[in-house]
Amino acid sequence: MATVRTAEAHWEGSLMEGQGEVELVTSGVGSFEVNWASRANESDGRTSPEELIAAAHSTCFSMALSHGLAQAGNAPTSIDTTADVTFQAGEGITGIKLSVKGVVPGLTPLQFEEAAQDAKKNCPVSQALTGTTITLEATLVEG
Repeated sequence: MATVRTAEAHWEGSLMEGQGEVELVTSGVGSFEVNWASRANESDGRTSPEELIAAAHSTCFSMALSHGLAQAGNAPTSIDTTADVTFQAGEGITGIKLSVKGVVPGLTPLQFEEAAQDAKKNCPVSQALTGTTITLEATLVEG
C-alpha cells in the first residue's frame, strides 16, 4: 500500500525580500522558517529546501544501506550519514555528497563500499534526484 507524506509551504513577498514557512504536516513535528538569505548565504536559524533534501537523502540512504547489509547477513551496529547539498544561486543544486560511516561486524572495507554504492543507487531519494551528481565517501569503522 502506498503512503503519502505532506509538507506545506507558505511564502509572502518577493524572492529576495520575502519570507516563508514550511510545515511538516504528516508528522506534525514542526514548522520551519525560510527566506532567500537562509538559502543563499547563512542559515541564521532558518532552513532551506536544500537542507530538507539533505535530511531526506541522508535518512533514506542510511535506511537503504542498513536494509541491504541486513539482507546480506551483516546487520550493521550503526550507520551515520551526512548529506551535503550544494546550492549555487543562478544554477540551482549542483551536487550532493553523501558521507557514511558504518560499524558492521564481519565486513571488509571493500564489502562496505560495495553495499554503500548499491544503497546510493537504489535508495528512493537518490532515484528521485537523478540528474543531480551524487558522490559517496564510505568508511567502515571498527566496532
